[in-house]
Amino acid sequence: MSTASRSTARRAPADAAVRRVEHVMGMPVSLQLPDLPTAGALAEEAFGWLRHVDAVFSTYREDSEVSRLNRGEIRSPGPEVAAVLDRCADLWRQTDGYFDVYATGRLDPSGYVKGWAVQVASDRLVAGGAADHFLNAGGDLCARGRAAPGAGWRVGVQHPFEPDGVAWVLEVTDRAVATSGRYARGNHIIDPRTGRPATALASVTVLGPELGTADAYATAAFAMGEAGLGWLARLDGHPSAVITTDGRAYRSDDLPVA
Repeated sequence: MSTASRSTARRAPADAAVRRVEHVMGMPVSLQLPDLPTAGALAEEAFGWLRHVDAVFSTYREDSEVSRLNRGEIRSPGPEVAAVLDRCADLWRQTDGYFDVYATGRLDPSGYVKGWAVQVASDRLVAGGAADHFLNAGGDLCARGRAAPGAGWRVGVQHPFEPDGVAWVLEVTDRAVATSGRYARGNHIIDPRTGRPATALASVTVLGPELGTADAYATAAFAMGEAGLGWLARLDGHPSAVITTDGRAYRSDDLPVA
């Protein structure tokens, strides 16, 4: 999974009853839900779905379908993996090849899967009656509804050079936020055109209506290097913020800075 900034909600709903954290998909995942009779069941369903995704798509689990595909033990993916790979192929075309699930030389759809999985979990929470909630998977998150009456969710995006610092504070409602960077895993994002790690940028944050796409866009822009700045500027409906390796900071005019 691509490493994201440790974004956090700075204000919780006044009536929040469920705050659950679980280590799944190789990272801490936190959920805040309002006081609902079904809150516990909804939380369990959300985390159960994320555990299922990890079992199917993890590149670290030897028994996952993705790992078995990489070893050649199965020749074609099942319907769930096939649908994800179709979407990744669309994203490859949209990003001029910079979002590439084979950038490392083997199949790794993690740059899309984490965001997609969290978005599906969030959509299911909304469908179950939890219109106001905050679901954060290692800094890639869905902020739905309101944190409090008349107030959106305040999200701090970690500074890439200051472990305890915040680069931006955003206020969002019904928005996905994804960040790619070298926060914990170093130079792990590969430029598929060179086969080498992308190092020109330190952090890329992308907002959008759907987290899987925002996550893939952030990964692609990071792989592009400074050319990613111009590419992000041409995206409709996806505000962004970038910090370069030499410390320059850029953000789009529509970034919802608090």
